[in-house]
Amino acid sequence: MNRLLANPFTNPTIVAGYEAWYETSGRRADRLEKALLRRLLAGFSRPRTLLEVGCGTGHFTRWFGEQGLQAMGLDLSSPMLAEAVHLGSLPYVQGDALALPFQAGAFDLVALITTLEFVNDPVQALSEATRVARHGLILGVLNRQSLLAWRRKRSGESLWQMARFFTPAELVRLMQQAAAGTRVKIVWRTTLWPVWPGELPLSWGGFIGMAVSMVEP
Repeated sequence: MNRLLANPFTNPTIVAGYEAWYETSGRRADRLEKALLRRLLAGFSRPRTLLEVGCGTGHFTRWFGEQGLQAMGLDLSSPMLAEAVHLGSLPYVQGDALALPFQAGAFDLVALITTLEFVNDPVQALSEATRVARHGLILGVLNRQSLLAWRRKRSGESLWQMARFFTPAELVRLMQQAAAGTRVKIVWRTTLWPVWPGELPLSWGGFIGMAVSMVEP
């Protein structure tokens, strides 16, 4: 990940088990999250390039590449990036979410998937993402007012004790603050409901998917 509240992503145990989670207990979450992200991507007109900030082991970076995008991953954690390189051939770069090493408008889209929960200045991270994105942002954030977030906090795992979750309304406010003078259109839905395997624009699903489109002046 990036400049964190307390960086757990250099822990070899976390790095080693990160991808395995998606193939075991996280299989359902992975499928539903990607279905929602695919829906949000469809709202952008022919994007070609994408930067994933806080890419970790490159799990979603590789998936974005499979959607036809020229995807690049960025992360601060050397062990995470080493695993990403081992798992795929996409370009990866070490860098900080709070000071992205790219010029303005360098990518069509910028994605932050389960990244804002761990940076110490979410507004600055979103401001930087807005700066380097030509068309918009794709956000995936765990929902503070969901049963999933409650269970994560109750798990006692150090990773989730460090995390800071957000509600959809809070995420919208953070994005509007970060956008400053840039006009944006924000669309969001949630998934990972306890019983229903779909997505709705209601605020109780465990995973918030948000598309932020730059509006032409």
